[in-house]
Amino acid sequence: MNEERKLQKAKITLMRDPKFALLSGILMVGKTGVDEKTPTARTNGRDEWYGRKFVKDLSEAELMFVVAHENYHKMYRHLTTWKKLHDIDHRLANQACDYVINLQLRNLDSSEKLIAMPKYKDGLMRGKPMGLVDGRFANMNAKQVFDILREEQEEGGGGGGDGEGFDDHDWGGAKEMSEEEKKELERDIDQAIRQGIIAAKRAGEGAGGLDRELAELLEPKINWREVLRDFVKATCNAKDKSSWRKVNRRFLSGDVYMPSLVGEKIGSITIAIDTSGSIGSEEMSKFLSEVKAIAEEVNPSQVDLLYWDCEVAGHEVYEGSAVSDIINATKPRGGGGTSPSCVSEYMKEKNMKPECIVVLTDGYVGDDWGTEWNAPVLWCIVGGNDVVAPNGKTVHIKE
Repeated sequence: MNEERKLQKAKITLMRDPKFALLSGILMVGKTGVDEKTPTARTNGRDEWYGRKFVKDLSEAELMFVVAHENYHKMYRHLTTWKKLHDIDHRLANQACDYVINLQLRNLDSSEKLIAMPKYKDGLMRGKPMGLVDGRFANMNAKQVFDILREEQEEGGGGGGDGEGFDDHDWGGAKEMSEEEKKELERDIDQAIRQGIIAAKRAGEGAGGLDRELAELLEPKINWREVLRDFVKATCNAKDKSSWRKVNRRFLSGDVYMPSLVGEKIGSITIAIDTSGSIGSEEMSKFLSEVKAIAEEVNPSQVDLLYWDCEVAGHEVYEGSAVSDIINATKPRGGGGTSPSCVSEYMKEKNMKPECIVVLTDGYVGDDWGTEWNAPVLWCIVGGNDVVAPNGKTVHIKE
């Protein structure tokens, strides 16, 4: 088995084990590579790299510990959340993050039946753990550990204990990401954590004993309006093409003739609103205000507004200037149970083929998330439910 396959096997094994179900979504975020220049392992908070010799020398249990370690860095967003700590003292920041992760991994599998902290293979340290572990840091986050280490260092106690851990933290790589990349990563991590929590609960493991810190990570830091706007624009924006049929007036003053950009009219977009009872008029008004503004910007041929519970109770069509009056003109209908499959079935029956579909719901749908969606779907979840849809994209609307 070569190093790439060994690493792939480690990830798959972790995904399948109930104790590490929490990581199931995080393990899929970013790229994973094996190279010759990485001494051990490293991450920039999104991507992971593993040294070929390091992977080769580790046992399967040790490799799984390392993989879990790197992905905990990603899950906790250490390289972005604690950038200020790194700027104060990079060594202590690295150690603080490692102390938090290693102790949690040790507690998850104290008998080392699945994962085992790597040990030095030779030299004076042969047989000793490569990672940093200290029980006094139980239930602390990296900032709390950092403050203790720094205080000890200032008092002349050295701070941080022995060793530097077994991995590198690519703070520079994290800093080099563009603002758009950082926003996308934050959204990906947020969704991956929510998926992991669901998988852990289904496996009977709760949230791995990390509910409090994970809850802090899941506080609504992402602007749902931006996610909604980006989704619709990315899937529906008119494709501009140049045309000589209309001269670009901007260049005429310099006797330069250039073609104009002509936007091709896009198709329809479908908005499906759950009217089962838990979505109030205030949430609906805010949501429809955003839909109206976005529709006016991307200029679809029409907006199909569906109201549904266990069936599609209302279908309103808005075209052209009528979109601007959608909030005042609409008449919500419904109020029964909640079954998204009625929407996908209705669209199939009516041969509706929109550019994209946006669903507003409370998310209490059990295992029914619709079938055979014929366009990209964005699920907008309201009411504090942290569920993540198994298809399409999910954003949680919280004010």
